[in-house]
Order: sequence, then C-alpha cells, then structure tokens
Amino acid sequence: MYQGLPTARGPIGDALLQTGLLLDFAVRTAAAGFRAVCRARFGWSEFLQQASFLAAVTTLPALLVTIPLGVVVALNVGSLAGQLGAQGYGGAVVAFVIVGQAAPLICALMISGVGGSAMCSDLGARKIRDEIDALEVMGLPVVERLVVPRVVAAAVVNTLLACIVLLVGIATTFLFQMWVLGDAPGAFLRTLTQFSRVPDFVVALLKAAVFAVITAVVSCFKGLTAKGGPGGVATAVNEAVVISFVLVFVANTVMTELYPVLVPAKGEY
Repeated sequence: MYQGLPTARGPIGDALLQTGLLLDFAVRTAAAGFRAVCRARFGWSEFLQQASFLAAVTTLPALLVTIPLGVVVALNVGSLAGQLGAQGYGGAVVAFVIVGQAAPLICALMISGVGGSAMCSDLGARKIRDEIDALEVMGLPVVERLVVPRVVAAAVVNTLLACIVLLVGIATTFLFQMWVLGDAPGAFLRTLTQFSRVPDFVVALLKAAVFAVITAVVSCFKGLTAKGGPGGVATAVNEAVVISFVLVFVANTVMTELYPVLVPAKGEY
C-alpha cells in the first residue's frame, strides 16, 4: 500500500505528501465501508473484537479522568460563584464545560492515546511482518477487512463512552456541590435544564463519534504505512497520536464555532 511513491524533500513537502496520502486513505476507507454495507460483507467478527478491546482499555481511564475533573469544575465554579453571588449557576457551567467540551475531548484523548496507539501498533506489526502485503497478493481487500471494522468500532465505542462520561461528570459535579459546598440541588438542576438542551447532548455524542473516526483513520493509515522494523512502528505510533490530537482539536474548534450558528443559544442570564 502506497509503495513506489516519490519521496518528498524537506519537512513542508513531506507534510503535504502525508496530508494528501491521508486524505486519499480516508476516501478509500469511506468507499470500502460503503461497499461492505452494500454487499453485506461487513467484518462483524473483527468489529466485535475491536469494540470489546477498545471498551476494555478506554472506559476505566476515562472515568478516572472524569471524576477529578468534575470535582475541579465544581470547586472552581463554587468558589467563583460565591464571590459573584451567583451560587445557583453551577448547573449552567456544567452544561457549558462538561457537556459541550470536556466529555467529547476526554473520550477523544482516550481513544487516541490508548485505542489509536493500539490499532496503529497492531497494523504496523502486521505490515513489517509482510502480512499486509500477503493479503494484498491474495487479492483480499485490506481496507475493507481490517480498517473499516476498526473505524466503526472506534465510533460506536467512543459514542457510548461519551454517554458514560457525561453521566459521571454531571453526577460528580452535582454531588460535590450539594454535599461539600452545600449548594441547593434544586438551583443546580434548574440552571442545568435551563442552559442545556437535547441538541447539546446530541452534538457532544456527534463530536465523540467524529473524533473517533478521525483517530481510527489516522492510526490505521500510519500503521499500514509503517516501515523500518520495530523502530518504525514506534515512530508511526507516536506520529499517529500527535496527528490525531491536532486534528481532533481542529475538528472540535470547527464544530464548536458552527454549533451556536446552527442552534441559537437558550436561556437568559
């Protein structure tokens, strides 16, 4: 895959070449996924294996990050709200911070740093052992069999993980403000429902799915283009994680800026 291409000279040329190859790989993956669905030959066994693995390695770390984050948000919100005399706006801040930003980004970091690195290293190891080349020689569609199930599994698992992170994050903030800071639970829930809507949660889940697709495509691309032995695989994993983080934050910025334009804000201060 992607063999015999000219070598770009200089960092800018290499970056442009890698960007073009990544876009080409993303298009090929989308086309392979469409063919797999139309021809009813989606790799369910590979999908289930990857989904169970991603769920096992990302759920606990995501919760371990979410719980202290909820405490920090509640503590800082309570302190600032006390100074401003607006103790009842804790729920609104939770709606903005956890629902809008923190939950999908936590899931993105987990799926990139844990799941993406595992996918890249797995495919990279197969590449340097010539397993990928052997599949291509036998005429088997590598992207359809190996990449598409991983991308779909990452999207499904990350979306479900976002649901768990949202629940745990909101619950942690609520309990901390009620039991530790002594705020009224009714005020928290009132502002939470006032400043958050169903579209806010839908967009948070959509962000998680988009971030997972980006991460899975980048990780699979770097794994399938790894070369140079075990050291090359390690380099590919490092590049995959860094590129995934950058693209996730770019995608988050774009989606965050577009959302209030498409869905006007609700509630009055």
